[in-house]
Amino acid sequence: MPEEDTRICSKQLEKHRSSRTIFQQSSKWSSGRCGDLRLIGGFGPEGVCSNDRGRSKVIYVGGKTANLSELFDMAFKVIFVAMALTLLAKGKRHQNRVYCGQPRLNTRIVGGEEAPPGSWPWQVSLHRPSQYCGGSLINDQWVLTAAHCAPGANPAGLTAYLGRHSQQESNPNEVNRTVAEVIIHPDYKGETNENDIALLKLSSPVTFTAYIAPVCLAASGSSFYSGVECWVTGWGNIAIGEALPYPQNLQEVKVPIVGNRQCQCNFGQNKISEDMICAGLQKGGKDACQLDSGGPLVGKQGSRWIQAGIVSFGEGCAEPNFPGVYTRVSQYQTWINTQITSNQPGFIAFTSTGTDSDLSVSCPEFKLPQTKVFSLQFLYEAWKFSFF
Repeated sequence: MPEEDTRICSKQLEKHRSSRTIFQQSSKWSSGRCGDLRLIGGFGPEGVCSNDRGRSKVIYVGGKTANLSELFDMAFKVIFVAMALTLLAKGKRHQNRVYCGQPRLNTRIVGGEEAPPGSWPWQVSLHRPSQYCGGSLINDQWVLTAAHCAPGANPAGLTAYLGRHSQQESNPNEVNRTVAEVIIHPDYKGETNENDIALLKLSSPVTFTAYIAPVCLAASGSSFYSGVECWVTGWGNIAIGEALPYPQNLQEVKVPIVGNRQCQCNFGQNKISEDMICAGLQKGGKDACQLDSGGPLVGKQGSRWIQAGIVSFGEGCAEPNFPGVYTRVSQYQTWINTQITSNQPGFIAFTSTGTDSDLSVSCPEFKLPQTKVFSLQFLYEAWKFSFF
């Protein structure tokens, strides 16, 4: 808009029918010789004339002029709507952090037993066509799982069941979605189980209920010291080759974190990376097993459950001196947020107290066992606990 010096002859400006030019609001009113003001797009409304004391500041919107009170009212409404939209957008981004990891029905925890319905509302059962892996709901349309549970990144025939309790009986609180997209970490290496993490986008969002809700994810920098109690859940075998008996209800087991130094002593140097986290009993007896892969390992901080790991691999199931190995979720916050750009999952830092006993662990000369570390990559199977 060119700089034009104008003066206002009247507070009540008349409608100008031919122009949609926008004039800025005036804070100065004076009288004097009037005429038409030529501006970009045509002439201004009648009653606007030159003023040697400053630029004209009249708003002219959609062929209609407005007085000061109308303009202030209009400005207030515009600002209010803009603020409301900003808050709504911000709320959408943070709603998962606010509500994640707080199951309404989880009033108790019993390791090595059937989980009460609704105890783990983020648990997902993956089918192709039968159940073969687990996963965790991290917002209303994304599931976190293991990369070896998504062979070829092909979503065809893959269905996710949420709110499920039994694999063989009815589930009144269940919904299902086909998988529309599979994203495998670009640096996943099946031969070493590195970066064993994948994201599944559901065909449409789900509605959160008492039986379907997202889990919180461990944020970058989270610390899980040796001995921290965690829980792993799933429908997998109760021993090698031994399926969960009828009616195959969701199981839960409590396992302590095993520090990475100790875990390297168990599996051998260079087998356990900083992108992995281990959990289990040194005496064995409790672990994940086949058909549990991709499922969550969670720890509780305050009132929230935070996912520390993704079931990845192990030496058999619940073998002494061989804890289960999980993908360390906190190492992948940046990658996950890069893939999920809107309605991002709730990341919360998990902080351990005291001193980590794993810092004092040193390994003697270690020789790998003759049996191969049990990897599920090519079996398309997952893991489950053993209960002894």
